[in-house]
Amino acid sequence: MLKLIVKRILLLIPLLWLIATLTFFLLRVLPGGPFDSEKNLPPEIMANLQAKYHLDKPLPQQYCYYIQRLSKGDLGISYKYLDRSVNDILASAFPVSLTLGIAALCIAITVGIPLGIFAAINKDNAIDAACIGIATLGVSLPGFVIGALLIFVFGIWLKLLPVALWESGWHIILPALTLAAGPTAYLARLTRTSMLDALNKDWVRTARLKGQSYWQTILKHVLRNALVPIITVLGPLSAILITGSFTVEYIYAVPGMGRFFITAVSNRDYDLVLGTTLIFSVLLVIANTIVDILYHVLDPRIEITD
Repeated sequence: MLKLIVKRILLLIPLLWLIATLTFFLLRVLPGGPFDSEKNLPPEIMANLQAKYHLDKPLPQQYCYYIQRLSKGDLGISYKYLDRSVNDILASAFPVSLTLGIAALCIAITVGIPLGIFAAINKDNAIDAACIGIATLGVSLPGFVIGALLIFVFGIWLKLLPVALWESGWHIILPALTLAAGPTAYLARLTRTSMLDALNKDWVRTARLKGQSYWQTILKHVLRNALVPIITVLGPLSAILITGSFTVEYIYAVPGMGRFFITAVSNRDYDLVLGTTLIFSVLLVIANTIVDILYHVLDPRIEITD
């Protein structure tokens, strides 16, 4: 395990360099620039802006300047949020997205997996149909519709929860429920499929013939094997949830990374896009490493590859 973690950390450095390089040049290839939205700027002012952010230099020189700053941990400065560095923006936005993402992930796991198990052990009856219906509804409805419904019911009608901003623990509930809706439904359907596949294996019938009870077989053997494909999707799903959702953060006015990222892409805020992309990459590597470790915990026969 320790060897795997050390190798992943060492591989993270060239991986981040490759991602930073590709993202840097892709952003420059795209049409438009960070100051194109500014109307009727005199050429002198435009030239000063380009010089201030080193955009007047040749592209290879801009790249070398960025990589040099990146090697020192400096993610650059924002072109749109004046007097704020990318480090400062992400330092304030990341904890918000992390809190919201972890809350949504916990809801998705604690609701989605049991819902899928319940549907699988009640296959082809009314309970299974109800569980699949709920899961299908969660997958089908977009986030802004679910968010609007939750705001209307719990914020306006029942007046139980705040519907915007990020000021207390109560403000986390509705955004977390909205963000978790899709992943919860997806995990429920995946768990059901995985459980049904495991239930049809020969070793399940063998365990029952040896005298094990139905629930003992389900919890000790079926669920353990069914969790392997579920763990697979939890890695990237965790990274996606933690980095934030623009729709959810916009609806509830949550100052997280998702809102900053979409705004940065729209405004061609190069350094902010690069910084957010690198943070997402680090989270994805960490999540996949945890998934590989959990593979071995669930089934020691699975070999962990580097």
